[in-house]
Amino acid sequence: MKIRILGCGTSSGVPRIGNDWGDCDPLEPRNRRTRASVLVSTETTRILVDTSPDFREQALAAGFSDLDAVIWTHDHADHCHGIDDLRQIMHARNGEPVRGLARPFTLEQLDLRFSYAFHGRALYRPTIAIEPLPDAITIGDIHIRVVDQPHGGITSAGLRFDANGKSIAYAIDFNEMTSNMRNLYQGLDLWVVDCLRREPHPTHAHLGEVLQWVSDLRPRRTLLSHMDNSMDYATLVATLPEGVAPGYDGMEVAL
Repeated sequence: MKIRILGCGTSSGVPRIGNDWGDCDPLEPRNRRTRASVLVSTETTRILVDTSPDFREQALAAGFSDLDAVIWTHDHADHCHGIDDLRQIMHARNGEPVRGLARPFTLEQLDLRFSYAFHGRALYRPTIAIEPLPDAITIGDIHIRVVDQPHGGITSAGLRFDANGKSIAYAIDFNEMTSNMRNLYQGLDLWVVDCLRREPHPTHAHLGEVLQWVSDLRPRRTLLSHMDNSMDYATLVATLPEGVAPGYDGMEVAL
């Protein structure tokens, strides 16, 4: 099983509009961050998590044109507003809609905003065949378990992927560690986790608490994601404990 970090930036990306790099060194290419999304795959199965506004460029960089499924963690713009680019994936599939999954509330919100993508309109066929995301499901040879994570006034879907005896979890956009999350994120080979900045934030995890969770949960390896422009790559590498590192756009980890 393999995961590719398509994007590891927060909602404004790095740099922010205005060429605002904050504390990030603009000469370090791993500081350039598009909006958060990952691709989890095996030799036979390819699953996209979220369609960020940068999805087209991310897909081109990763070199894929087909998917077995898309899972949306929640309906915030930085995680779903690249949804229209799935139309080209549908065309690459000879007109077969892309399979899409989301928790019921997220599904409802996506359907309100992008109904044409799910139901078609005039001469345009549906792009996505949407269905509710259950607590557990197997897609191809990847088994997926799901937990609802507190994210301000809503929840996001935390995801654990198991295949061929290996495990990857993707925990993005949350601000609290519940007992159900702790249970799901035990015994991981790789944990890709929300880590917006060093200072506390009302709806996202910050560095201090992430490091405490890593100490408690003991994943074999942890990658930080959804980072803002205060999180300089080289500074993090120099200060993070063994087994923890910042992710970067285009990073691939094979287990």
